[in-house]
Amino acid sequence: MKQYNSNLPRTTGVLLHPSSLPNSPVCGSFGEPAREWLRLLAQNEVGVWQFLPLGPTDENGSPYSSPSSFSFNPWFLDVNDLIEEGFLPSSILDQLPGELNQSDDYVDFNLANVRSKLIGRFLREYWVDQDSERHERYNNWCSKQFWLNDHILFMELRNKNQGSAWWDWHSRFSIYTQGALNVFKVDFQDNLLEHSLVQWHLDRQWTRVKNLAKELGILLFGDLPFYVSRNSADVWSNTSLFSILQSGDLFSQSGVPPDYFSETGQLWGTPVYRWRKHKSTRYRWWRSRISRHLQQVDLLRVDHFRALDSYWSVAGNDLTAKEGVWLSSPGIEMLNLFRKDQSGKLPLVAEDLGLITSKVEYLRDHFRLPGMKILQFAFDGNAENPYLPENIKGNQWVVYTGTHDNDTTSSWWNDLDEQIKQTISTRFLNKDLSPCWEFIEMGLSTDARLFVAPLQDLLCLGSDARFNKPGTIDNNWSWRLKSFDLNLNKALSFYSQKAKSLGRKKEDALKLI
Repeated sequence: MKQYNSNLPRTTGVLLHPSSLPNSPVCGSFGEPAREWLRLLAQNEVGVWQFLPLGPTDENGSPYSSPSSFSFNPWFLDVNDLIEEGFLPSSILDQLPGELNQSDDYVDFNLANVRSKLIGRFLREYWVDQDSERHERYNNWCSKQFWLNDHILFMELRNKNQGSAWWDWHSRFSIYTQGALNVFKVDFQDNLLEHSLVQWHLDRQWTRVKNLAKELGILLFGDLPFYVSRNSADVWSNTSLFSILQSGDLFSQSGVPPDYFSETGQLWGTPVYRWRKHKSTRYRWWRSRISRHLQQVDLLRVDHFRALDSYWSVAGNDLTAKEGVWLSSPGIEMLNLFRKDQSGKLPLVAEDLGLITSKVEYLRDHFRLPGMKILQFAFDGNAENPYLPENIKGNQWVVYTGTHDNDTTSSWWNDLDEQIKQTISTRFLNKDLSPCWEFIEMGLSTDARLFVAPLQDLLCLGSDARFNKPGTIDNNWSWRLKSFDLNLNKALSFYSQKAKSLGRKKEDALKLI
């Protein structure tokens, strides 16, 4: 293992989605569980908390296929904070389903949906009891949220249509027209109030989390899906920006050709962008989206970054992603505008995994964006493999053992061929460590400015704790930490010791932005 450069700023992070936090019913929350998690990271001198997109999920729990890319997931709303602040009475706890499900191993998506809708109803019912100052703060917040009107309309129309897709609604509403929607807003104002109150409170609670993170010197590292769901408020209210017909049929859809994860490629079923239309608006929708997310986090991973240079376009009626064509994207123009909007800064990380061309590398490097390296991808016997630690040159990287799409390192290791294990083992420095910790130490030893370990790897968990398996629908996105227990504290403490011994510092996290 090569010696790291002690003169470079280097820090550590942990990947854990808020849904996986313990100590709240059904699902992790933006309340005390998130604040306790930040305090644990700070105590163990971890500089970065990374998580997945914070928006609502699809019916399978995926945060990468959200019905609204500007809003927060209602599951994260913390009831105890609402009661403590006087927005709800404690008596409502007896009426909330799943109240005793504080430490389940997995999130129950259906129960989380039912519970969050009921919380919204209670917030609306008790809203009249709140003082004028709170009403004024709420109204002021709403007036500044450009996305809120479309979001609440879409979510309530979806409820009224038993969850069906927008293209199956009555034509009065499937086609976004202001006249019909204005009537709907009057007829269902109470229902719409529930959605907007939930988003206001989520925003308040996340702001408290963000303020605490800043106070503790911890960077919040978020995630932006490149594409948005076909069945979303974004597409429904801006159909002309996407390669989709008013009928809901896709003209062209997104995906990637055959790769590490799938022999037939990955067909994502989301519409690709009509770039000419975006250009005519100076990319207003995209710029608003980036700005919204950078209000929530300090650092933002752009998932499928390569599509900012070129994207794999597949015919709308194809059933696999094997047949498609690479088409150009206006990435340089867009990133220049994003940087201008952020006063000359561009706190983005390029998810540059998979088939990457020299043009994609140029786009990443021209804007000085960190790329990603995954140690689980490194050991195929090729000495030129770009994920091998010795081939990770320089500081401009975020290194992982694995991501949310990989198996846990413990499970991945157990499934390896014995000969490959023996070859990799020659790299291990401390034969007394588990393979998980050997890989963590390997990543910590690189020059990369940021090393991130999924919490499952710090705890050396098996495949039951895997968060997502690409190309599958069932048993994803639901793993949950049972408690902030002694094992967790020991793992974080050991991680801190290893990081320090290898020259990584919590305060260097601030140099990432």
